[in-house]
This record gives sequence, C-alpha cells and structure tokens, in this order.
Amino acid sequence: MKQFLVYFLVFLTLSSCSSIGLRHSENQSIALSGIERVDTLLMDKISIRAITIANDKVWYSADKSRFGCIDLVSLQKKEIEIGSNKQTEFRSIAQTKHFIFVLSVANPALLYRIDKQDLSYELVYHEQHEKVFYDSMQFWNDKEGIAIGDPIASSFSLIVTKDSGKTWQKIPASQLPKLEEGEAFFAASNTSIITKKEKTWVVSGGKQSRVFFSNNKGKNWEVYSTPIVQGKSMTGIFTADFYNDKIGFISGGNYENLEQNYDNKALTLDGGKTWNLVAQNLGFGYASCVQYVPRSKGNELVSVGASGIFYSGDRGHTWKQFSSDKTLYTIRMINDVTAVATGKNKIILIHFKK
Repeated sequence: MKQFLVYFLVFLTLSSCSSIGLRHSENQSIALSGIERVDTLLMDKISIRAITIANDKVWYSADKSRFGCIDLVSLQKKEIEIGSNKQTEFRSIAQTKHFIFVLSVANPALLYRIDKQDLSYELVYHEQHEKVFYDSMQFWNDKEGIAIGDPIASSFSLIVTKDSGKTWQKIPASQLPKLEEGEAFFAASNTSIITKKEKTWVVSGGKQSRVFFSNNKGKNWEVYSTPIVQGKSMTGIFTADFYNDKIGFISGGNYENLEQNYDNKALTLDGGKTWNLVAQNLGFGYASCVQYVPRSKGNELVSVGASGIFYSGDRGHTWKQFSSDKTLYTIRMINDVTAVATGKNKIILIHFKK
C-alpha cells in the first residue's frame, strides 16, 4: 500500500508536469533552495552512466548489455538486453526523432540503433581494436551525429553519421588535432561532447585537460587549454555543459583524490576560448556530471559525483550541497525544478524546491 501511494504521488506530480511543467514556462527562474522530494523510478543491480530524455520518457543504457526506458507519467518500464555478449557496457546514448543510439566502451566497439516504438535494434557500427574505447555520443540534428573515443593513433577516435545513424564513418586521425601522450577522454556520464546547432565541444583529461572546439560539425577543430587539474591518468575534465554558445562550465578533478575541491571547476564566457577557475577549495570534489538549470540565464548549475548533489546559483562561484548521495553518475534536467539522475543501482526523480 505504501509503495502504491508513492507511485500515485509521483503520477500526480508528473501528470501535472506533463501538462504545465515539462515544457518550460516563460517566467524568470527563481533560485533553487534544496530538494523537496526524491522518487525512486528504478532499483536494481545496475550501473547507468548515460541517459537521454524526450516525450516524457527517460531512456537509459547500462552495463550487462542492458537498455531501457521509463515513462515518467505512467511509470511503465521496458528493458531489454542488446546483442549476444552479456558483458557489454553501454556508456553513451543519443537520440533522433525515431531512434535511440547506444554505444559500448571497450573492445569491440558496438553501436546499435533502436526503434523508439518497438525497441527493435540493429548493429550499425562495429570496430575491433585492442585500444578501442568510446566515451560519448551526441547528435547535432536528426540526420547528423558524432561519437568520440580514446586515441588509437595520434588523435582521438571520431565517428560521424549523416544519414540518421544508418551508417557511421570513422574520420582519419590525420584530419584531427593531435593528442598529447597520455591524453584521452572519460566515459563518466556521456558529457564529454556538447553540441549546440553546428558547434561542438569535446573535453579531455589525463596528462592534458583541454577543450576541442568545432564550429562546423567536426570538419575543423581549434584547441583550447584549461586550468583544470591534469598530469595524471585519472585527472582532468570528466564533464562539461554549455548553456548557450558562449556560457559553459567544465568540471571533474582527480579521481584518485575524490575530495580534492580545487582546480576542478572552470567557467567560460567566450565559447570555450578561455577558462577561469571558480570555487577554489569550495564545494564538491570529483564530479562526474554537471548540468545547467533551464531558464537560469546561465547562472544555475547542478552537479553529481563523489561529494553528492551540489547546486550553484551564481555561475559556479559558490556551491551548496543538496544531498550527500555519492552513488550518482549522471543527471539531466527535465525543467527548472525537476531532474532525473542515475548511477549505481538506481534511477531517481529529483524534485527541487524554490
């Protein structure tokens, strides 16, 4: 009875959101003050680092070859195993109007296209190499998409599609910026790539923490340095988000020193050309995902990671801890007061209060 009551309350809240809240209102955002309620949408022995949200559904890809979706209004869940290898781990996910795409890490790289209606799927890209490791995937529009991975040759691995994900082509390393020795990407939360119209930002870590920027869908690239901690294999930028084509935020830190809360947060106001450290020795340590709050004019951010859930209302200069939950890997805002977060063994719906 108690479980039914919880589901009923979630249903009422989300039904209201569906009619008035999942679409952002035109009123100015008011700063968040905390968490009003957390509803558990899924509890299982599962690791989820990649989600995407559309049409009142959260789609997720996970370990042990699993993929699924949860209807945020009816709370109905569908989950399937993809492919024959039950140990495949999907850490990247992206979508077009009719399809969801999931991409595995490690060897072999497997990219599947999944029909949103019946969840039928097909393998659209396969890559075999001992060094292959794909980290993040996004679409610019309904036809064109991009995925990036760690270096096999002198630069990062980059595959693109121009036909709604039916086929994918790998760009030769000779046409891409060179990576430094020991520089790579992180598959922490599917936020190593950010796309805005034709613009693309890709963030790295390891021996170098840099931002790779393209204003023409990956045809040409510029490379920008950042002050984020670097120099070791598990240091650098683990996550990024852009509010628009000028205001952006990068974070991450030192995965081998999770409490280190300096040199792990930086802000740009010029599209990624220059970055300034913020909140030195303040707020969270290692973060796996940072996201802008909608309608906040680029002022409000939320993060999840080893320190819990944190919120900033002043472009990242100061932070307030909203939760000590350290098990979350990724978060996406549905609107300016509601988010879906996933991680170790769960998917949760977070209702913020103002």
